[in-house]
Amino acid sequence: MSKITVKTIDDIAKLANVSKSTVSRALSNSPLISQPTKDRIQEIARAHNFRINAPARNLSLRQSNTIAFIAPAYYPEFFSEEDLFGLEMISGIGNGLHRSGYDLLVIHADPNDTSWAHHYLESGRVDGFILIASAHRQSHLQTLLEINAPFIGWGAPNPNATYSSVTGDNVTGGRLATQHLLQTGRQQIAFLGGPVNTLTVQNRFKGYETALQTAGHSIDSKLVAHGDYSHASGITNMQRLLAQAPNLDAVFVNSDLMAIGAINAIQASGKRVPEDVAVIGYDDLPIARYNNLPLTTIRQNIPLAGKLLVQNLIQTIQTGIVTNVTIPVTLVVRQSA
Repeated sequence: MSKITVKTIDDIAKLANVSKSTVSRALSNSPLISQPTKDRIQEIARAHNFRINAPARNLSLRQSNTIAFIAPAYYPEFFSEEDLFGLEMISGIGNGLHRSGYDLLVIHADPNDTSWAHHYLESGRVDGFILIASAHRQSHLQTLLEINAPFIGWGAPNPNATYSSVTGDNVTGGRLATQHLLQTGRQQIAFLGGPVNTLTVQNRFKGYETALQTAGHSIDSKLVAHGDYSHASGITNMQRLLAQAPNLDAVFVNSDLMAIGAINAIQASGKRVPEDVAVIGYDDLPIARYNNLPLTTIRQNIPLAGKLLVQNLIQTIQTGIVTNVTIPVTLVVRQSA
């Protein structure tokens, strides 16, 4: 008796008495299909020497081999010369996707509205999303989980988070910066953070606080300010700190660009860096090395972060496994502190 001619996924679906989408997922080894069903469908496909080409499989699965990076729409400076961190991050993500055979789509979207996720998933244009987690409310991240949107977040996750994430060791970063300033004899150490409501900044403050308290120092609210990581906010917030605490002799700043703004403000006030006020930044972007006064900073391996964001998101898409990775940070000593 001759074999039934099998040419399409529809033929396999009829033989297995399942839907076409179930066949598509089983043949791509999707975790959404039970192992017994997957084995049965794959055996039928093998018995009939059935192979599907990549475009056909992608169309059937709505698999695009494209990952979207969600850039906050309210922050137009993202990827501009005003956000060198964003440029470094997207470069790492792009390189990781290229090595994995995926394309990159950058979407400017309102992080407080998840309609973009519905649109891009239902249209089949993307397979998953990379987010700056701190830009999104926890309720919106939960909505993404509820609609089974594959995503990974950059930044410290909520302790109860059930999504994949990659973050730097922010507590250690804050501690290393503050300990270095203490070891060089600084006594009035300010903290110039990013947005106060983000876990990333809260963890850096925790490291700062721990180092000060271990050394017998109390926390002075006049030595604490928060900006938005930009050069301009480094200037304005450093001016405020100098007005509130004219005797401060060091500042730990939560981004390199903001730290350079802080240096500009300190020098404009007539003080010297580092003789009068030492400055430490965060990230170790190229600008930290090439600034007129090379910047002491906390180094995050941003290219590695981009690679891990891609690697772990693809793992989540293919297996459903959730991973939370913390990358190490190091102190890089230059001339500003």
